[in-house]
Formats: sequence, structure tokens, C-alpha cells
Amino acid sequence: MALQDKYAQLVQYANGNGITNLTVVEQDGVLYVTCTAPSSKSKDELWKIYESIDPEMRSGDLVLNVTVDQSAVQTYEVKPGDNLSKIAGKYSGITWKDIFEANKDTIKDPDKIFPGQVLKIPV
Repeated sequence: MALQDKYAQLVQYANGNGITNLTVVEQDGVLYVTCTAPSSKSKDELWKIYESIDPEMRSGDLVLNVTVDQSAVQTYEVKPGDNLSKIAGKYSGITWKDIFEANKDTIKDPDKIFPGQVLKIPV
């Protein structure tokens, strides 16, 4: 089976879900897929599709390089009384875990955020 056929579902998702700068190149038995996702959720979905095709990612026949369009990232300034769940409630389809994951570089404990702190909100 050709690699482009094997990973067709992944490429089809990319073509229909706002993924930009998509390049798909097959070389020396490896499929190289490079693109820019409009959101962290889109990037995660690409990785989920990859994992469903190659569950343990052992084939070594795909290099998936996905970046997130930073202009699509929203920010939120924490107000007194906020917590991640309350903040997530202001955004459709976002959970406190999504916010925590997007801010792991600045938040070590999801229960410890402070007023004035600027958080990235994945879209």
C-alpha cells in the first residue's frame, strides 16, 4: 500500500478543516506531512488520526510536523475569583484542561492562578 493511501484520512482531514501550508511529500519510504493548524484542537485531531492509523506509531513511515497558527490563539487576563473552570465556561467547547494544557509553560498547578495573569485560550 502506498503511504499516501495509508494516510489518506489524515490528509483529507487537513484539506477540509482549515489546515494551511499543507505539504505532503513521499521520499525514501517516509511520508512527510507539514502544515499549520488553525488551533490546538485541530493539531490534536491530526495526531489522533495518525494514532488511529498507526496505534503505537511504530511504523516509522510518517513524519508529521504541525504548528499552530499563533495569530489564532486568544488570551484572557485572570480576574479576581476566576478559576480555570470558570474561564473555560466563557468559551464554547473549551475545558479547564484545555486551558491548563495550553499554559503548562506558566501554570504548574491548575488551582493556582492569580489576577492579572495572562492565559492562552486555545481556539
